[in-house]
Amino acid sequence: MDDNIKCCSGEGRPGVSRWHLHRRLYDWVLHWADTPYGAWALFIMSFAESSFFPVPPDVLLAPLTLGSRRKWWRFALSCSLASVIGGIFGYAIGHWLWFTGDGYSKLAIFCFAHIPGFGEVQFIKAQEWYSNWSFWVVFAAGFTPLPYKVITITAGACDIHFGVFLIASSISRSARFFLVSGLFWWFGPTIKPLIDKYFNWLCLAFMALLIGGFIILKYL
Repeated sequence: MDDNIKCCSGEGRPGVSRWHLHRRLYDWVLHWADTPYGAWALFIMSFAESSFFPVPPDVLLAPLTLGSRRKWWRFALSCSLASVIGGIFGYAIGHWLWFTGDGYSKLAIFCFAHIPGFGEVQFIKAQEWYSNWSFWVVFAAGFTPLPYKVITITAGACDIHFGVFLIASSISRSARFFLVSGLFWWFGPTIKPLIDKYFNWLCLAFMALLIGGFIILKYL
């Protein structure tokens, strides 16, 4: 978020209004942690983030866990299930609604225009990745800061094997959310600054080590 502030700040710049909109969404998501409906909001937002919503569910998962640390695994499980179900919804969008006989559907064009970080360039790039690494592309997007919604939709549009998609999504989404919630349960508020600053880098490092390990095993 801090990086976005730096790159989008300044009067007259095109990114200012977009950042303010994202900031308002971020704050709106956070406010649910102080209501009796926080757990339901987490489930709904986890579902929505897998196909179109721009704010990751970690934003709400963290304060909910801190507010009731003994329920950390329930929040993580709810978040994981909703995210996988939302991913299936994204897969269905790509599979059934992404193309018409003449090319992209109106829905696809609308998504390119309105989903942050998801344009035709990203869609074409995702298509290229699936030819050799379908499982790992889905797994990486589910666990790391890569936009998971882009992968769920493109996976359906490219007709990758649904079983592969489901297994990769289930493992990666659960690993991410149980890790986030578990860290807050174990360390409490003291871990928050470190997660805010370094969590995405740690996820990327973990993915690099995991893939590197499989490559080494392959050639041993």
